[in-house]
Amino acid sequence: MKTQESTLANVDLLNPENFLHGIPHHFYQLLRREAPVYHHAEPDGPGFWALTKYEDIVKVSMDSATFSSWVGGTNIHDLPEDSLGFIRMIMLNMDPPQHTKYRRLVSKGFTPKIVQAMEPHVRTIANEIMDRVAGRTEGDFVSDIAAELPLQVILELMGVPVEDRHLVFDWSNRMIGFDDPEYQTSPEDGRAAATDMFMYANNLAVDRKRTPQADVISTLMRAELDGEALTETEFDAFFVLLSVAGNETTRNLISGGMLALLEHPEQRDKLLADPSLIPTAIDEMLRWVTPVIYFRRTVTQDTEIRGQKIREGEKVVMYYGSGNRDEEVFPHGDLFDVAREPNPHITFGPGGAHFCLGASLARLEIRVMFEELLRRLPDIQPAGPVSRLRSNFIAGIKHMPVRFTPNGG
Repeated sequence: MKTQESTLANVDLLNPENFLHGIPHHFYQLLRREAPVYHHAEPDGPGFWALTKYEDIVKVSMDSATFSSWVGGTNIHDLPEDSLGFIRMIMLNMDPPQHTKYRRLVSKGFTPKIVQAMEPHVRTIANEIMDRVAGRTEGDFVSDIAAELPLQVILELMGVPVEDRHLVFDWSNRMIGFDDPEYQTSPEDGRAAATDMFMYANNLAVDRKRTPQADVISTLMRAELDGEALTETEFDAFFVLLSVAGNETTRNLISGGMLALLEHPEQRDKLLADPSLIPTAIDEMLRWVTPVIYFRRTVTQDTEIRGQKIREGEKVVMYYGSGNRDEEVFPHGDLFDVAREPNPHITFGPGGAHFCLGASLARLEIRVMFEELLRRLPDIQPAGPVSRLRSNFIAGIKHMPVRFTPNGG
């Protein structure tokens, strides 16, 4: 007899409670096996097609003409027209050719050459973070270690003063953690955080117009699209995307990657014995954690996926963590293996228009952080229960108590 959790009738990928103890991989596994193109109910909406197979996620990602980010945005719930109007100014919710023009604006700040040149500075920041904790015996891995590096790096790239980083940290938590009571008590609080971030961004913009610097904000102030400067709202949208996406996902990957090593001590021992495995370990962490749980697309014309007819206007939702454990692509995908090769994970997207702009920067930050962590805090251990973000959108860890032997660095 099937258990309650193993029936399609009990699959619920909308309820954030089902993500409080980790990603519900038992749901993904069931869907891949029995209903890879599954019509998922939505209590206050028309429902959506949940895609859980690697091949289908790739197909949808590479076809922006049929599967649009712009029509309904990239979150599952349909938004009122005024809210939709704003989020369509965020590059994530655009389609080519508009997306291509906006991406070209900011991509100059994230070329592999620029990112490679940043490594010494990123390593300096990582060691300053270690210096602050290494003399102690315990701490919260998320706030003391994982959050600091991506936050400092992206804000420095943008030209935000380092002393203001915790303002941005708080605003992004309240905007992303909209289903988590620790970060937000009401939808109004999330909107208030966005308003505060916009006001801050506009003050920075005014300053850079007067005195340009070598940062992304100054670049955006000089930028033109089709001969016109960015509007205030367009600039605000860029600021939100870069500051939130540039720190939330990498922070959660570093936290989730450390947790994977703590839960698989034999894999951490492998890394300590052979640091040359760190690059493959980083890819395995990316596959294993998959910080962004899903993105939505809206179908622009009648189509089919695996023989299932999907009509114009319907929603399809790609579950990246499921694609990253698809048995047809990843043998023993439910095992964490720091030496896994090949590892064609889709954590940054499988390619196409929306491949993660900051992928090379994120890889650099993750690699440097784990090189320094393994070198300086080799015996780090759990010191209490992990507290996860209550969210069906971001696979996040809020608190992770750890202990370690102090070292003087």
